[in-house]
Amino acid sequence: MRRGALPITERRGAGPAVIEPSRIYRRRPRIPGRCVLCFFLDELKARAARGELEPIATLGSEGEPIAVYRSGRAADAVTVAWPGLGAPLASATLEHLIALGGRAFICAGGAGVLDGSIPVGQTLLPTAALRDEGTSYHYQRRGRFSRPHPHAVQAIRGACRALGRSVVGVRTWTTDGVYRETREVIERRRAEGCRAVEMEAAALFAVARFRGVVLGQLLYAGDDVSGETWRHRDWNRQPEVRAALLDLALVSCRGLPEPTAPG
Repeated sequence: MRRGALPITERRGAGPAVIEPSRIYRRRPRIPGRCVLCFFLDELKARAARGELEPIATLGSEGEPIAVYRSGRAADAVTVAWPGLGAPLASATLEHLIALGGRAFICAGGAGVLDGSIPVGQTLLPTAALRDEGTSYHYQRRGRFSRPHPHAVQAIRGACRALGRSVVGVRTWTTDGVYRETREVIERRRAEGCRAVEMEAAALFAVARFRGVVLGQLLYAGDDVSGETWRHRDWNRQPEVRAALLDLALVSCRGLPEPTAPG
C-alpha cells in the first residue's frame, strides 16, 4: 500500500477469507436456487401470517434471527428473505443465502429520488450503482460503478412487459451516509447521471459478481431529495406499491434462467 492510501483501497488478496460462509453452512439443507431479497419486512411478515410464505430456515445474527421462506412449490419454488438494512448486513445475508444454494437473485426495495419529476411509487430498475459505501470495495477493486447481471435486467424487463408495468432504468447512488446527503454532494451525483439514492445496490451487485451468481434489483421511488427541502412524500406508507413490487420481483425471479453453481 502506498503511504497515505486509505485502507478501503488496499488489495484484499486472492485466496479465500478466514471465515467463508460456505464452510459455516455446508451441513445445512439447501434452499431453492432462485431467491428474492425483499426489504419490506412488514410485507413478508403479513404474507407469512396468511400462509403465503412457508418458513424453511433462519439465519442467525446478534439481533433477531432472519427468517427464510419459500414461495411456491417444486420447480416454481422461490426463496424469499429480508436482507437487513444497509450494505454490510444485506451483503452478509446474500453471502449466507449463496452458501445455502442461492444462485439467482432479484431484490425489491425503495429509494429516494434525485429527480423530482419521478412520482412516488414509480418502479425503478437500477442499471448501475455508484459506489459511495464501503462494502463493495472488499469485493470489487476497480470502477466507480457496480452493475447488475444482464440476465437479471432482462428478466425484470420481461416481467414488466408481461404485467404491463411501467419501469424506468436509472443510475443509483449507494451511500452509507443517509444523513450526510448534502446539497453539494447531491448535485455532484446528479451530474454523474444518478436519479435515485439507496444504501445497498452497489454492494449487492459487487458481492454477486464476486461469487458468480446472478442478481438484479427493483426499487420504487420514495422520498425526494432533489429540492432545497426534503419531501417525505409518505414514501414508507405505500402498502399497495410495496406488495406489487414484491409480486413483480417474484415474477422476475421465476423468469431467470435455471440457476447453476457459481464459477
